[in-house]
Formats: sequence, C-alpha cells, structure tokens
Amino acid sequence: MAFAVVLFGAPAPAEAHPFGDPQTIAIMPDQDRPDVVHVRWKVGGLDDLTLLGISLDLLPRDRVMLDGAVFYQDSDAAALATSDRFTAYLLRQITVSSGGRACAGSVQPPSDLARTGATVDYTCPGPVGTVAVAVRTLTDLNPAYRTLAIGPGGARAVYESGRDSHDWALDKTAALAGVPGGTSATGTPEQQLGRSAAIQLGVVLGGILLVAVGGLVLFRRSTRRRRVAEALPNARPGQLG
Repeated sequence: MAFAVVLFGAPAPAEAHPFGDPQTIAIMPDQDRPDVVHVRWKVGGLDDLTLLGISLDLLPRDRVMLDGAVFYQDSDAAALATSDRFTAYLLRQITVSSGGRACAGSVQPPSDLARTGATVDYTCPGPVGTVAVAVRTLTDLNPAYRTLAIGPGGARAVYESGRDSHDWALDKTAALAGVPGGTSATGTPEQQLGRSAAIQLGVVLGGILLVAVGGLVLFRRSTRRRRVAEALPNARPGQLG
C-alpha cells in the first residue's frame, strides 16, 4: 500500500504555460497624493491564473490533466481574489521603491480578477519622481514567463527572468521626455497597452497583406509571360516583358 501511495499518491507539480498571452502591468501615479503609486497586474491566460491558484494551494492539483492541459473555471478567479495567500503573493512578487527605500503595498480587493486584474497601492516615504518597480509574478512557476508593462507618458518595458526591475519616471516632465515629439499619450496605461497591441497586430496584418499583394502581382506577370511565350514560341526572352 505504501508503494502505491509513492507511485500514485504524491501530487505532481502543475505544469506552467508561459508561451501564451503575456501578463501585463500598468504603473500609474496617484493624481492627488504625490507619495502614492498604483500598479495594476493582469494575468495573460486564464489557465495561468488556475496554475497560480494550484501553486498557492488554493485549487486542487487534479485540475491539471495528465497531458498538461489546464481548464480554467470562473470559480478559480474568485478563489484567488478572496485569498490572503494571493494578496501576500502579489506583495512579495511586485515591489516598489523610491530613493532606495521600500514603498508599503496594499492590495485592493479585486472586483473581477480575470477581466480587470488586481491593483496594488504603494505608499512611499515621500513624494516620488522616479520609482523602481520589480515584477516577478509567475516567473517562480517558470522563468520563461514575461510581463509587458506601461507607465506614464506611454513609457514601456518588458519584464522577464533576470530583468525583473525597471525605473519609471512618474513626474510629468520626465514622463514627457520619453515620448517622441514631447507629447503625452492619451488614455490610461491599460488603454495604451490595448492600443499598442492593436497597433502591433495591424502592422503584422499589413505585412501579410503586402506579401499577398506582391505574390499576386508576380503570379500575374508570370502567367502573362507564359501566355506570350506560348503564343510566340520563337520569341527571344527580351521580347516577353
């Protein structure tokens, strides 16, 4: 019986899925308090939210199938959102410091963790101009996870294992300095992240369209030359353009 327990009873670690949609971070200064910074974290794939819940012992390990597939359920987000373990995880994996001094974090109760993520409010020792934000969420499950981040003025960064800290300028002058043309990007950081993704998708689709059009032109030219060659079997190559 003990042998059977060793073979079948020990829970296997959940398999991480780091190659899907990336998680995102938005860094926002408080409009009324110069010593407060808001950081909103949102998971990329909902199965990653399930895996995080398993790693925190908030969800059963049998939610991971034998082939490694993970099936998200709406109750998974609720289990994390109401858990002190999840709150402690965010505060441990996302840290903010100003002038080398740590800022105290407080997690707002998530209203819809799956759709809008969770916001952490950081109160720093004094007014902040530049803060160092470290993000290590999910890289403890697999170092291949990455985080797309955006801050004031449209500033952007990518967090990954080995590059988990980035300095963000929160004062208006410094934020504008990082934007081409010296103009501030409009909308919240979350909206800017969405627009950035849409722009990147548009560029990709535009490139595909150009390739398709180019291929069609080459195909038509090739067809035309072949028809001319069939009509004029004795024509020289220079006469077929």
